[in-house]
Formats: sequence, structure tokens, C-alpha cells
Amino acid sequence: MSNKSDAKRSKIKKRIRRIVFGSQERPRLSVFRSNKEIYAQVINDVDQKTLVAASSKDKDLKIETTDKIEISKLVGMSVGKKAVEAGIKSVSFDRNGYIYHGRIKSLAEGAREAGLKF
Repeated sequence: MSNKSDAKRSKIKKRIRRIVFGSQERPRLSVFRSNKEIYAQVINDVDQKTLVAASSKDKDLKIETTDKIEISKLVGMSVGKKAVEAGIKSVSFDRNGYIYHGRIKSLAEGAREAGLKF
């Protein structure tokens, strides 16, 4: 990835983080994607604690496809299911500077299907 695109994403990320904040009642669902994997975690910014996390590297996630969009949806469903089990019903979505398209959108839809509201 070039330095120019890193700087652009960093600028967008700072702009988003000024608005999105995770509290006890409504934690933040943060997404990170690399070229191969995707990670999601639900964070309480007040206590600076990660409440739930899921990634495409998890062993309990049964991945039978190589399509990254479908894998992202499975990760979203996994983090959503874990969050609902932990008693979290609504979150604020932090797309982390990425465009809401493709894998990020798929992860969000999977989390919504699992019962999270945002």
C-alpha cells in the first residue's frame, strides 16, 4: 500500500473517530481489514476494554470458501452472535477509514443478521 493512500485513510479515520465513541451502553464495533484477513472487535472506549472479538483466523469459524466477501459476512455474524450473548444489543459502527463497500459492508450486514443494531 502506498504512503499516499495510508495518509488518506488515516485522515478519514481521524474524522470518523471524532464522532464515533464506544460507551458502556453502546460500544464501538471496529473493523480492520488486511489483504488476506478481516478482524472485528466490540470496544468500550470509556474503560478501554475489548468486549468481544472475531476474525477470519478464528478456529471455531467454519470457512469453506475463499470468497473474501462471504468470509467477511461469517465474521460479522460471529462477532454479532458473541456480542448478543454478552448482552450487547446496539453498537456504533466504526469502519476505520475504509469505504462502506464490499467486505466492510458484508461484515456489517452479517452483524445485523446476528441481531446487532446500528
